[in-house]
Amino acid sequence: MQGIRAVIYSILALLSITFALTAQDNTASWTHFRGNHLDGISGESGLPVSWDDSTNIAWKTAIEGKGWSSPIILGEQVWLTTATGAGKEMRAVCLDFKSGEIIHNRIIFNHDSLYRIHAINSYATPTGAIETGRVYLHFGRYGTACLDTESGETIWERTDMQVEHIQGPASSLLIYEDKLIVHMEGSDFQYITALDKKTGETIWRTDRPEELYSPIEYIGKKAYITPIIIDVNGRKLMISNGSAACIAYDPDTGEEVWRIVFGEDSTIAMPTESNGLVYYYVGFETDTAGEKISKLMAVDPDGEGDIEESNVLWSVETPILQLLSPLVKDGLLYTIDSRSEMWCLDTSDGSTVWSEGMKGKFHSSPVYTNGLLYFSSTRGYTYVIKEGQELDIVAENKLEGEIWATPAIAGGAIFIRTSKYLYKIGYPWDHQP
Repeated sequence: MQGIRAVIYSILALLSITFALTAQDNTASWTHFRGNHLDGISGESGLPVSWDDSTNIAWKTAIEGKGWSSPIILGEQVWLTTATGAGKEMRAVCLDFKSGEIIHNRIIFNHDSLYRIHAINSYATPTGAIETGRVYLHFGRYGTACLDTESGETIWERTDMQVEHIQGPASSLLIYEDKLIVHMEGSDFQYITALDKKTGETIWRTDRPEELYSPIEYIGKKAYITPIIIDVNGRKLMISNGSAACIAYDPDTGEEVWRIVFGEDSTIAMPTESNGLVYYYVGFETDTAGEKISKLMAVDPDGEGDIEESNVLWSVETPILQLLSPLVKDGLLYTIDSRSEMWCLDTSDGSTVWSEGMKGKFHSSPVYTNGLLYFSSTRGYTYVIKEGQELDIVAENKLEGEIWATPAIAGGAIFIRTSKYLYKIGYPWDHQP
């Protein structure tokens, strides 16, 4: 009898573990700008291809104020930031994943006066980061805060990290082990800091190299990029392309590992990594003829010191002032440049596979799932592109308002923030796509 009970208990224990793992695997999760791995790629399947303001919309919720931060998602919560009261009230908004109902909507920072921003920016552009029990939100020089995800109350905040953004904040947050990585790159000071994510206290701070930045004009020193952390032969590297150089840092100490020097003005698009290689846009430089030139670079990140001569595999000239970040999948790089030209490049050599002129401006970065790429324009259109060697636009979808924020994909749905609403786009539960 005891033997039978032992077998039953063992079976129940195994079932319990299986159910727990299944539940964990099914937890909706899009924890950073461009997803859990900061590359825009999701493993979801069965998402809608076509929609409009009333078709395949699980819910839409009006978001007060203005903000271009992307939604971040974990479990039953969707978080984003916005700025109301002419931008002075900087808010955290949490919505219920299933219903779209607003759970928390509170002012995190309230400022009597604001510095100017660019016409296409907002005071709530940086995307936060989320993990179990805590969400981290960032408004550039106006403050960084950690909130309890259940109560919505502030655990810690920092308002002493100051730079002159000139055109407003934009760099998003990155969680790395026990650290929260924050980029503060203005025209006056350019530095990266790692905060203790439990307390908000500074673990390390690294300033950009003065010798690289001192020759640059004041307005060009700022940058708006979000870094990535990659593994290079068992060693972690944080890749951060500022206005004067792309630099790899040790994320545990902030020490520089390598650099590639190029640029005399702001960088915005974030780098991406695929199959051990790093791809990124530089700012621009002025050539001997007085023309401003920019590049898209492919780099082998395994090196030390100045690696421009040894580790740059290829580069292609591009229009300046690139905003959206490229997406790399299965040896192909997809992007839309600042002149609205969509490109598919072969990552082995940077050669053009195909290109197509698009209508409108694209400031939102692409996302990918189940063989499809989603590109959203400021006009409110999302173009669904089939991955591959030939251009195949399978759908053109329109929502009310403009789209500046990068979409999120989680829990069988795609979340798109327009200038008016947050949409959850998904099939009904009984639909079989």
